[in-house]
Amino acid sequence: MIAEKVGELLRAKSITLAVAESFTGGLVSNMITDAPGSSEYFLVGLVTYSNDSKKSLLGVKESTMIEYGTVSEEVAREMAIGVKEIAGADMGLSTTGIAGPSGGTEEKPVGLTYIGLSYRSEMFVEKMILPGSREEIKRAAAIHALDKILQVIECDE
Repeated sequence: MIAEKVGELLRAKSITLAVAESFTGGLVSNMITDAPGSSEYFLVGLVTYSNDSKKSLLGVKESTMIEYGTVSEEVAREMAIGVKEIAGADMGLSTTGIAGPSGGTEEKPVGLTYIGLSYRSEMFVEKMILPGSREEIKRAAAIHALDKILQVIECDE
């Protein structure tokens, strides 16, 4: 299971993690806490589904959401940095996207996903368009988010 592998690496490297989720609705945090011993590295998981919660809890700027939209690289970046800072974690992870079945546009289709990861002084944002139903898109996004943690930690070795 990918969450267990993530947990093993975080634990081995003494890296703490905080997660801010929007459209995945807590699925990433759920997967992380399914792994035994997650309390050793997982500090906080927030579901900031509304724009107001992104602003008030994570410090995402309203101007960023207006200029780029809530589903954007810039918002994913601010969410990851914000959750990392408020939790005092080594790593901040964020998800934002459009799970559908409605809400998509030509520029931002259903399945559009941004995963943000702030680690040390580096920032990584990955954009993808995931196929499937609402549930399939959310699950795939959560798995991709966990995989992003693995990629960053393994490249850091």
